[in-house]
Amino acid sequence: MSFTSTYNFRDVGGYAGLDGRTVRWRRLFRADALHRLTDGPDWETYAALGVRTVIDLRREFEIVEHGRIREYEGLSYQNLPLRHVDWDDVPHPDGVDHERWLADRYLNFAEDGHEALRGALSLIADPQAAPVVVHCMAGKDRTGVTLALALGLLGVSDEDIAADYALTTTSMRGLVEYLLKTNPTAVEGNEHMFDSPVAAMLLFLTDLRARHGSVESYARTIGLTVEQVATMRDHLLEKS
Repeated sequence: MSFTSTYNFRDVGGYAGLDGRTVRWRRLFRADALHRLTDGPDWETYAALGVRTVIDLRREFEIVEHGRIREYEGLSYQNLPLRHVDWDDVPHPDGVDHERWLADRYLNFAEDGHEALRGALSLIADPQAAPVVVHCMAGKDRTGVTLALALGLLGVSDEDIAADYALTTTSMRGLVEYLLKTNPTAVEGNEHMFDSPVAAMLLFLTDLRARHGSVESYARTIGLTVEQVATMRDHLLEKS
């Protein structure tokens, strides 16, 4: 699928999961903000996916400023703002690897943003909600953590989760070009924030396990039930 008005939209199907089963295609997507989707070919491509549920992880002021996907018949639009420490208030000291700094921010998502993550994972687990799209602004950080947790629950390896996350670096080139034309201050001086280094995601997953034992244990801690995890696996993994 190809879009001209959204830059980081992709299917997360195809990865090897639990018991040799594969993550199903056309059930779970990740994206950058969808407010730029327009009439014409982009909308036709999107409509053909049959998306029932859009999970928007952005905060209210972001939606007010930029807008949201338009309403359409059959859409369940869920705004689940993911709480976190404002990145502008967190120093990035010289000598601290960017990957380490990002992993720390993602761990903060997992702690402060657990209510939104529980809500998002609960929707992803519900077969009646599928197909589901999860997005934030760039589809990189908040979306990246949410999809890392979902894929982890499906038994996808850390290496594949990190590789999927890293695909965003290439996708960001189109978004950066767009922002440089429309809102250059969002990019200038922050170019490094549009990278998605593999090491950052691997560090985050390692840190999460150090605190909680496993991705599933974390999910249980924030309120996902055994039944929800089982249902997620049942409808998002190909039958063995």
